[in-house]
Amino acid sequence: MRTPASLLTAFRPKVQERLYDFYEELRSADELFWDRHLGAWIATGHAVVSSAAGDPGLSSVRYPDIEAVPEELRPLAEVLSRQMLYNDAPEHARLRALISKAFTPRSVATLRARILEAVDRIITHAAPTGRMDIVADLARPLPLTIICDLLDVPERDRPAVAAWSEPVAEAIGNSRLDADRNREASQSMAHMLGYLRELLTRHDTPPAPHTLRALVTAQAENTDQDFDELLANCALLLIAGHETTTHFIGNATLALLRHPDAADQLRRRPELMPAAVEELLRYDAPVQLMLRRARHDLDLAGRTIAEGQTVLLVCGAANRDPAVFPDPHVLDFERPGGRHMAFGHGPHFCLGAALARLEGEIVLEALLTRLPGLRLENTAPPQWQRSLNFRGLTRLDVAFAPPSDDHDSGTQAIPAAGSSSGLGHATLGGGCPVRPGPGAVAGA
Repeated sequence: MRTPASLLTAFRPKVQERLYDFYEELRSADELFWDRHLGAWIATGHAVVSSAAGDPGLSSVRYPDIEAVPEELRPLAEVLSRQMLYNDAPEHARLRALISKAFTPRSVATLRARILEAVDRIITHAAPTGRMDIVADLARPLPLTIICDLLDVPERDRPAVAAWSEPVAEAIGNSRLDADRNREASQSMAHMLGYLRELLTRHDTPPAPHTLRALVTAQAENTDQDFDELLANCALLLIAGHETTTHFIGNATLALLRHPDAADQLRRRPELMPAAVEELLRYDAPVQLMLRRARHDLDLAGRTIAEGQTVLLVCGAANRDPAVFPDPHVLDFERPGGRHMAFGHGPHFCLGAALARLEGEIVLEALLTRLPGLRLENTAPPQWQRSLNFRGLTRLDVAFAPPSDDHDSGTQAIPAAGSSSGLGHATLGGGCPVRPGPGAVAGA
């Protein structure tokens, strides 16, 4: 058996464009191997990734020794260590319960009208121009609008929230930043926590009903819950969704534009949209890695993992495993069976999955039905964010036919039954980050 290349190779721009071919090369060489450059085990097969994701012998705790974290990153690491994403049972279940009520399917369904409104507003604004950058004009602003609505963040404060989120998300998604950027991430998190503390303890304006702010405020007043934990997990919601839903919208749009037959199929058969969202998540997931650390010596796929060793679960590779997904490089909206790993697996399955799915369905239907002749504006290779953990475009320029003078270019009504309308304007959404080294994980 030949020695697989290091996963670090995926940092190279040319490899990013053929990432799933690269994963196939890794998996063909060995589904679980030791990467000496990363100092970690790399799992690429669906069976081993799904098994390891729910194995209680593998911990999600990222910073078992805070003192070992670089000084400039330590304040951020201390906050992340209070988040559900980086905790094991029983702490994980306790922390997740604090805010899970805001993400039940019933609660998320109440956001449909707001998502439709936000998407419609952006589509209506963009339609007369005949072009847009899907990332900047839609994929970034929409999730931020929705998660800020959920937290009852006033409109005037949202640009600051977005600005604080970016350096923190970068540090979570890239363990190879220099000291200055790690320091900026720690400072941005401190600003965000200070803002959230003020927001959640504000008495001059009561929280809007049925918002996460109302839920968290009641939780803080009626229990002995550590308020710093509440703040840390509210920050997680803001930052996690910023990356994942943004990237999913961009990746899914690119996939549809590169597969016009699949896009036409969705136009003809809109009832396939829920299945299409799942297939698009499998095909090019926004989160590529989950990180685990061995609590003790254990066996995984016939290999001995020593206590303390890191295991990187490559969800993106598992999602293209032909043993589970026949013809894995084909985009097939009627694909039978097979459970993708885009939202993680096991106890840390992504808390915001229902919200991400809803936003995806609404956005994609709007793009396909309201922008005739939608196409890539140029043939240059897309530019990907430089990260092992997140898979996302830095921009995606598209063109389409503007409405003719004799047609109304305003709002177009969309059926309510799982349909959608247009585009929105935001930056965060329901997803979950990951990183190598002391990293993060898909899910919560």
